[in-house]
Amino acid sequence: MGTRSRILLVDDESAIRKILTIKLRVSGFDVITANDGAEALRLADSEGPDLMLLDVIIPGIDGLRVLEQLRAYSNLPVIVFSARPENASKAMSLGANEFFTKPFDVDDLLKRIDRSLNHKR
Repeated sequence: MGTRSRILLVDDESAIRKILTIKLRVSGFDVITANDGAEALRLADSEGPDLMLLDVIIPGIDGLRVLEQLRAYSNLPVIVFSARPENASKAMSLGANEFFTKPFDVDDLLKRIDRSLNHKR
């Protein structure tokens, strides 16, 4: 049996973090969480995740700036999500692997995670 992929989940809404963490763990992933941009960047560096799920609207450094700073030194797969669909083109231009709008279907999210992780290999 291989090692479990590690996902860094970044969202400031604790209910979303809690629900997604449970769904991701049941689906076979290890999950690390952050609730703001600075913590997301720190954990991306220190924890070595295989993929980041990144909300755009988070405290401090917003998700788009996190993505921009991360792309200066890392090709970590990043799936960006937002309640505002107008953030899609900016996220993709900054190097997001995928973008989806809240609310979202968890099964669709899992498919996108698998696709992004398989692309990485």
